[in-house]
Amino acid sequence: MPTPQLTIKDIARELNVSPSTVSRALQGHPGISQQTRERIQQYAREHHFKPNQLAVGLRSRSSRLIGIIVPDFTNYFFACVLSGIESAASKAGYRIMVAQSNDDYHREEEIAHAFMEARVSGVITSLGKQTTNYQHYKELMDLGIPVVFYDRISTDLPTDRVVVDDYAGAYAAVEHMIKTGCKHIYFYSSPPHLEITKNRRNGYLDAMHKHGFQVTPDMMPLCDNRQDAIRLTQEILKRDPKPDGFFAVNDMTAAGILYVCKHVGLKVPEEVSICGFSGDAISETTDPLLTTVEQNGQEVGQCAFQLLQHRLNGEEHASKMIVRTKLLLRGTTKEN
Repeated sequence: MPTPQLTIKDIARELNVSPSTVSRALQGHPGISQQTRERIQQYAREHHFKPNQLAVGLRSRSSRLIGIIVPDFTNYFFACVLSGIESAASKAGYRIMVAQSNDDYHREEEIAHAFMEARVSGVITSLGKQTTNYQHYKELMDLGIPVVFYDRISTDLPTDRVVVDDYAGAYAAVEHMIKTGCKHIYFYSSPPHLEITKNRRNGYLDAMHKHGFQVTPDMMPLCDNRQDAIRLTQEILKRDPKPDGFFAVNDMTAAGILYVCKHVGLKVPEEVSICGFSGDAISETTDPLLTTVEQNGQEVGQCAFQLLQHRLNGEEHASKMIVRTKLLLRGTTKEN
């Protein structure tokens, strides 16, 4: 069996330095001390290190290869974003390298290091649910590889970013439910450190407070998938007062809520209203059809590539693009 090829990450681990330090030292970068450069270069020679063939002769800005990190390939919104990126990149003459983080921080970190070795021109990424440390993105940026965030962004790094108008979408959805008679609306939330959670929660809270309704912490449980929604909703429907409305952070969660409400005999939307977020394909297959906030993932992906292309063309200031949302009124909420 052939010996596995030594990688930049292997060298970094052995010499207790970052992968970006190894990469810059091998390129003779003046920002790395002479002693460190010589130590890394000597180790590389002694262990017959060979750069990734995809990177040979290429500089990061001229490879015309874009690295894309997707948290979950099965998520409809992320699939639409990827489609938008690929379409825009192809028209501009770029190739894409796509990897799935599975919402796992360590996997996300490994992907970032693989992109470094591949000498991608730039990276377009959305944070995994577990990610609160952004060092791997800083390493990419230190190497001169621009990073663009979409949807789940980091506000701690000076990067370009594309987001949907989460606050406005959430506010419009909750206010519609209030205006059609709901008084006790629950918000099923995603992890609190994510910007999308903060913005959707704030939209929910402001709509509730504007109309004089109090919100307690137990009305905003952490629940962002169908399986947990089915389990949690069975318990919540036993509470007094019983919810007469649910606003979910995504459509799969909303579909789980709908399943339980129908299972226990509640009439939707006469007795309970339900709204999701994203415009997922599942929203058009439920019975009744699910009211949702459409995100337009294709446009998000196209905008993300547009920002990256601007950066690759020499624009150095960080930009933010906001894609408008649209409330799609269907059968799980009452009419005005």
